[in-house]
Amino acid sequence: MPLSYSKKLRSPIAGIYTIVLVFFLLVPPFSLFGQTPKTISSAEITFIFISNDTDGSISGFSSSSTIDTENPSNSVFKGEVKAETLETGNFLRNWSLRGSKYFDVDTYPTITFTSTSVSETGSGYSVKGNLTIKDVTKPITISFTRNGKKLTGTTTLYASDFGINIKKKREDNKVSVKMVFQLN
Repeated sequence: MPLSYSKKLRSPIAGIYTIVLVFFLLVPPFSLFGQTPKTISSAEITFIFISNDTDGSISGFSSSSTIDTENPSNSVFKGEVKAETLETGNFLRNWSLRGSKYFDVDTYPTITFTSTSVSETGSGYSVKGNLTIKDVTKPITISFTRNGKKLTGTTTLYASDFGINIKKKREDNKVSVKMVFQLN
């Protein structure tokens, strides 16, 4: 004799399926496997103009990044810094760099980065994206290493590629940049 619909739902197997279905509807799958995307809670960004050994920092960082440590290709690195926060430890140099001849912070108040791809490397991530300084956008790659809740990234760029000509020759405008991000 065939079971009626109401008797099928009362069977032990149907009850287990119902419980599993309700569980997955109520609990987001990423929370089951520890895949909650991380965000950047703070950043320290430093740089060195290599040709004249001038170092400094830049702050005013904000980010809408989401970092998926379980599946890095789903990550998005997106942030900006305030150009007026450029600091080299020398008042006159800071004033000059912030002026219209170089960074022109009144006209271009932010420096932005948006990733186009993120891939996992042996010890961290390779992040390719677009850096915009003074309304000039160029592709760059940032290499990150991960240590717990800290990401340390490095990249090299030429200030002259962004219309900031500190020296006449391109190779003399080489800048090494280091970022240290704390993750939530």
